[in-house]
Amino acid sequence: MIIVVSGPGGVGKGTIVDALVKRDPQLWLSRSWTTREQRPSETDDAYVFTTADAFEERISCGGFLEWTEFLGNYYGTPTPDVGDERDLVLEIEVDGAQQVKRVAPETMLIFVMPPSREEQERRLRGRGDVDHKVLARLKKAEEEEPIGRQLADHVVVNDDLETTIDEMLSIIGAARAAE
Repeated sequence: MIIVVSGPGGVGKGTIVDALVKRDPQLWLSRSWTTREQRPSETDDAYVFTTADAFEERISCGGFLEWTEFLGNYYGTPTPDVGDERDLVLEIEVDGAQQVKRVAPETMLIFVMPPSREEQERRLRGRGDVDHKVLARLKKAEEEEPIGRQLADHVVVNDDLETTIDEMLSIIGAARAAE
């Protein structure tokens, strides 16, 4: 099973996905690649941080399941290795989620929403995003939320982290039981 966790910047996708993978041994996370600078608060394994040249070379070789450019940086999900029996989790933006759904329509998309735009802004600023990037991400959220809601199999509001994680584990469990 492929599970896409998507939503605008600042909703907590990374924190949620890390918790899901820790709690459910049947899940594994594909680490996205990016050309953006690593934030001071990020661990080295938050992304595969790379150069634009290396990213573009991988694009030309068909090495991404999906990729996009946002705020002058590339982001992409490497094509997964075949043979892993666990369920694949992808933490990606709406544009990438659309690409994955086109390639693998059976993909389950869980779209995560912030409890409010003010809380989303607080989270973006709290993780160290600079002013113009916060504003760009908030604007992008306004544009992508209607698309994400329409595309999603499930919409979850992350107003309480533990409740959100429990809800998402229940959604995943129900999908497995239906297979």
